[in-house]
Amino acid sequence: MSVKIHESAIVDDGAQIGEGSRVWHFVHVCGGARVGKNVSMGQGVFVGNKVTIGDNCKIQNNVSVYDNVHLEEGVFCGPSMVFTNVYNPRSLIERKDEYLDTVVKKGASLGANCTIVCGVTIGEYAFLGAGAVINKDVPSYALMVGVPARQIGWMSEYGEQLDLPLQGQGEAVCPHTGDRYVLDGNQLTRASA
Repeated sequence: MSVKIHESAIVDDGAQIGEGSRVWHFVHVCGGARVGKNVSMGQGVFVGNKVTIGDNCKIQNNVSVYDNVHLEEGVFCGPSMVFTNVYNPRSLIERKDEYLDTVVKKGASLGANCTIVCGVTIGEYAFLGAGAVINKDVPSYALMVGVPARQIGWMSEYGEQLDLPLQGQGEAVCPHTGDRYVLDGNQLTRASA
């Protein structure tokens, strides 16, 4: 298995791209980037120098993964979604030493055209609806929508909404996998088998 890089893509010297990854039309991967195995980067993707992308991530068309963004394994970045790395940018003021880290945990899905304001952590298997604007940390398994985004539910690892309140005590089973999820306060966990 090898890395497939389209002839129109630019991969700078020093970039690390794992086996089985696919780099499509007009992608630019900077030399300091660290990209895992089996990653798909769609048309027009940009990957900065201080970026890590875990195995099995899918980055759809027209997404820029700027410096200080870190994607864990299995993250889905929908078409034209936006990352930022400076909280208060000005063209006339240099702020490259003020980049804030953004961490997207394992299995999270970031819907088309959503915006992630820098400096947040998005929990494991969180699901951000199309067009959502995220300006604070997101709990694992949370379903977030709106501008600014608010939590409206919980999602299974499979990607199905669970019948649970936002807070309190409860249990739900994913209809597709049979996995059981336990809500305790405002935190959801998948129960061990």
